[in-house]
Amino acid sequence: MPRLLIAASGTGGHIYPALSFADSLANSWEIEWLGVPNRLEVELVSEKYNLIKLKVGGLQGNIFRKLFDFCKLLFASVQVSVLLRQKKINVIFTTGGYISAPSILGAKMAGIPVLLHESNAIPGKVTRLLGRFCDHVALGIPSASEYLQRCRTSFTGTPVRSEFLLEKSLPSWVPLGEGVLIVVMGGSQGAIKMNEMVRKILPCLIEKGCRVIHLTGKNDCFYRNRDKDKSHPNLVVRDFSDEIPALLRNADLAISRSGAGAVCELMVTKTPSILIPFPSSTDQHQELNAAYMARFGGAIIVNQHDPEKNILKNILSNLLDSNSLSEMKLNMNNHDYSYPEKKIIEIINSIS
Repeated sequence: MPRLLIAASGTGGHIYPALSFADSLANSWEIEWLGVPNRLEVELVSEKYNLIKLKVGGLQGNIFRKLFDFCKLLFASVQVSVLLRQKKINVIFTTGGYISAPSILGAKMAGIPVLLHESNAIPGKVTRLLGRFCDHVALGIPSASEYLQRCRTSFTGTPVRSEFLLEKSLPSWVPLGEGVLIVVMGGSQGAIKMNEMVRKILPCLIEKGCRVIHLTGKNDCFYRNRDKDKSHPNLVVRDFSDEIPALLRNADLAISRSGAGAVCELMVTKTPSILIPFPSSTDQHQELNAAYMARFGGAIIVNQHDPEKNILKNILSNLLDSNSLSEMKLNMNNHDYSYPEKKIIEIINSIS
């Protein structure tokens, strides 16, 4: 049985696509996982796959610190090279981030093919610097190829949990009725500024007969200790839900940040959206992710603004009072983002 090393670490944006891809392989590959101590993969990966932990970081700080970190990176790359030979790895799949750098360099030392997956519209630093040393770069958003002229690239989409591809009924706690269903996703940590914008317009949405699911994230304390009896029956506020696939597959509209994970889930479920990019995202990648969605008419971009302004309110009113939501849904249906795992495994088979 062929042996695959997955190198994915740090944030959910790197780990969840790799996990979804690994789970799709069933028992056709033996999988080892390379991560970093004390990061999210220790919690998410270690119960399912053999997790090998390697100390590595980015090149940060003054020139002396960067030189020290560079030496650590070279040492880590040698460690990866030795590991690949010991484990008899046939191919590496990595999703960017700090762990990708020594994985790519170690693969070159060992003569092992490597496939790098990039989820964002503007590639991350590791992808831009080391993508040329990979045998192939798979893209979650096709416009990323503009930044990777020296790389062999293919658009595959970004792997998501299989639940996003299945028809699912709405959870029992979602308000019933014929009103437009709007799902607001603040992210697991909470997009406080975006939540404030949405809270300001909730009375308007309820007045128009909308059903609203507001997932605030755990760091937004506005609703904490609130008397829930005062909430409107068409409004549900929760910190978090593990039923996002069912919510998005049945939603008429989503309001969300535009990180790669959220954008990919919207693509797969073909959900029209209003995207509010996080203004401090690295390299403004959330703005470019949102721009891709807006380019083919699947999303409208609203920049983060003072909740007292009526920009978001006016855009939502125009959407709800016209046929625009139906047109956006048709635009989403014109693009096929399903089963990226199959496209990725085809590339792996071709390079291994």
